[in-house]
Amino acid sequence: MEATDSRRPEGLFVGLCTLDVIQLVDQVPGPNQKLTAREQVVAAGGPAANAAVTFSHLGGAARLLTGIGSHPLGVVVAADLARLGVRVSDLAADSVEPPGVSSVLVTASSGDRAVASTNATGFRLAPPADLDALVAACDIVEFDGHHMDLATATARAARSAGRRTLLDGGSWKAGTEKLLPSIDVAVCSDDFRPPGTDTPADVLRFLREHGVLWAAVSRGGRPIEWAGPEGGDTVDVPAVRVADTLGAGDVLHGALTHHLGVQGHLTPHGFTRALRDAAAVASRACASFGTRAWMQVR
Repeated sequence: MEATDSRRPEGLFVGLCTLDVIQLVDQVPGPNQKLTAREQVVAAGGPAANAAVTFSHLGGAARLLTGIGSHPLGVVVAADLARLGVRVSDLAADSVEPPGVSSVLVTASSGDRAVASTNATGFRLAPPADLDALVAACDIVEFDGHHMDLATATARAARSAGRRTLLDGGSWKAGTEKLLPSIDVAVCSDDFRPPGTDTPADVLRFLREHGVLWAAVSRGGRPIEWAGPEGGDTVDVPAVRVADTLGAGDVLHGALTHHLGVQGHLTPHGFTRALRDAAAVASRACASFGTRAWMQVR
């Protein structure tokens, strides 16, 4: 049986950090149309950042390796992360440019979201001098596929140090094929489509052929399909009344990183249990508006 312990896991999260401006609306406005939002949330965002926040909320010690900068908007982002217990290694600390800003409209009746963002195009990040020390200090490293040069260098360092690596495959990005050989676990969205793949089964097969031993494809409220060295199966996702799907995948990965950070040798039972528990957290997050309210619900 897989080994687990009750200590506080240490997680290193590598990837995108943005300022998210999230508006709850009755409908997405059309051309030249204005409307008043029902609610608003302004918070640090991005897949790696949201995963780190989730990891910290669940009791882990989270460090985020990213680029934010010293612009006033970046100061707001850093303060929000610090308030939520996430330590930040800002590789763009000297930049006076604003961080990426994600403009998000969430439709109240369905929870669907529309997002516009520059993502990671504003910074080109080089690995820090203390990369090996950061990796050595953690139990697990999570990547969202942004800042690919940094991600690839960190994944290779983690593999050399014997640290587990987890990829959040939100979408296929240039350079992902260089990252995969250093990834132990990949959990991808239904939008993740490597070259030549059309179905979740194709994606799982592609990942296995590129060295990823444990992989899964999440599909919103539908069952998660997964595969490992000894076969695969599905994991049901708890049904909830959806208020907002924004960040659900990020929360899933943060919760999964927390579970896998304290597991020893992975087994089908351990992987399935981790996916099931992470899906329960992500479903809870979908039941409230924004990326923070779910953490206040008990």
